[in-house]
Parts: sequence; structure tokens; C-alpha cells
Amino acid sequence: MHMKTGVEQSVYALVLLNMLPDKAVLSGEAISQQLGASATYFQKLLRKLVTADIITSVPGIKGGFKLKKSPEDIRVYDVYLAVEGQQSLYSSNGILVDMLDLEKEDSCCLLSNLMEEAESSWKAVLKRETIASLSEEMRGERFKDKIAALEEWVSNKMVI
Repeated sequence: MHMKTGVEQSVYALVLLNMLPDKAVLSGEAISQQLGASATYFQKLLRKLVTADIITSVPGIKGGFKLKKSPEDIRVYDVYLAVEGQQSLYSSNGILVDMLDLEKEDSCCLLSNLMEEAESSWKAVLKRETIASLSEEMRGERFKDKIAALEEWVSNKMVI
């Protein structure tokens, strides 16, 4: 399994937006620069997050993006779905059917149940974590020397 960088970039964009005071926004360009992302690609990610009702877009010269939902209500799984879509991580190619020369009515895949169980566990972990929980972890002891600089960056880049 390989998750696209868009999910990671989107999660950290939401963590940045969570640092904003009420009524403030951050431009997509500022966020993409902070995350080291292509501005064009990042705009597509932001559109997906808007479409999923995770963030809202404020148009105009003083426009930008802000959280639409409470950070406690934005699960990492929601971000994954917004960026990657609903598709399953595993799809059988029928190798066992070919290998055993099975008839259509006998076709199966020994890996399907295993992969469904693994995917279910993976989804449960992503559903457990929220933007609020990640933001809280980031503000913990581990990053205390760096968080002030990031908060200052957000303060300097936000538009009210």
C-alpha cells in the first residue's frame, strides 16, 4: 500500500489552518509554500477538501482558506477519503483462479478476506485520530522549540 503525498500535505495544511484565530484565513499559496508543495497541485487538494466540507474557501483579495468543521470533528480518515476517494486498497487480479484453473462459479481469492481485515484495522486507526489530536501532539514537549516559529509564520501570513 502506498498513500499519495496529497494526504500528508492535506493533513498538515489542516493543522496549519487550525492555528488560525476566528475569521482569519490563509492563502493556498502560503500554505503550499510552507509545505513545499506545488502550488498548482496543492490548489487541487484544497478544492477536494472544500468539496468534502472540511474547509471553506473565502474569495477575494483578502481571501483564503479556513476550517469549516471543528478540528475535533475532522478525522484523518475524512482527509484520506477526500484526497484518495472511496476505493478499496486491494483488488484481486484472479491469480488463484488462473493458477488452479477454477471455473467462474468456484472463483475466489485467498487474500481478499485478509486484506479486508487489514484495511478495516487501518481505517479504524485513521478514524481515531483527528486534526485536534494531531495539533495537540504537535504542541507537546517534542516540538516545543519549533512550534513558536510556526505559529509566528501563521500569524504573519494570515488575513483577517
